[in-house]
Amino acid sequence: MTNLEIVALGTLASLLAGLGTAVGALGVLFLRRLSPRVEDGLLSAAAGIMLAAAFFSLLLPAIEYGELYFATRPAAVAMVIFGLLSGAVALELIHRFAPHEHFIIGREGPDAEALSRIWLFVIAITLHNFPEGMAVGVGFAGGNIDNGIALATGIGLQNIPEGLAVSVALLTVGYSRGKAFAIGGASGLAEPVGGLFGAAAVAVAGPMMPWTLGFAAGAMLFIISDEIIPETHRRGYETVATFSLMGGFAVMMFLDATLG
Repeated sequence: MTNLEIVALGTLASLLAGLGTAVGALGVLFLRRLSPRVEDGLLSAAAGIMLAAAFFSLLLPAIEYGELYFATRPAAVAMVIFGLLSGAVALELIHRFAPHEHFIIGREGPDAEALSRIWLFVIAITLHNFPEGMAVGVGFAGGNIDNGIALATGIGLQNIPEGLAVSVALLTVGYSRGKAFAIGGASGLAEPVGGLFGAAAVAVAGPMMPWTLGFAAGAMLFIISDEIIPETHRRGYETVATFSLMGGFAVMMFLDATLG
């Protein structure tokens, strides 16, 4: 295959993988208004899914990529840690300085802080999707078509619970089902952008992957620890939230171990 064909295939595969978020987001069209217990359980399950994804889909592959481009394993790990901390700092800056007042929906809508938490979660999911798309593109750019297809399939399946998590999170703070579905599905559109970049510029994307994957993991861990867990432990359903988080973690760990 020519380089142009590989780039096109990598971009298409990452687009299809990104559409997994839209498949998951469809679930919000069939859900009724959620009770606080169910809300906390679903958000915690989403946090568990993201926690496992941060480790198994981002940090471990980041270290493996780093070992390909750096002389020693400590140097590779140091680059991943730098990306991890960069992602957390970036999310903290967004949390502190990004305006959120325009997300308030009338006097009966949720307060700005709640919307800020959910939108940081959406941003973190999007940051998570970009390096996944890059990984798909790089997989195809390496010339291993079977590996690229397998990687795209695994990432697409992982995106299904992510799309549902984003849409349900938006539903819980007052967004309509249609808007929650649209935003949840759109959160996966970062993947074809990453896929195009990875497939077209593998020489650049390769050395950047440890930092980029670490950055996305840091963003995810920040929002899980700083926002999602505190939010789901404030209404008396801590036990439900804890076991839901563990369940989400187990589901994503299974997908990563068997399909990733």
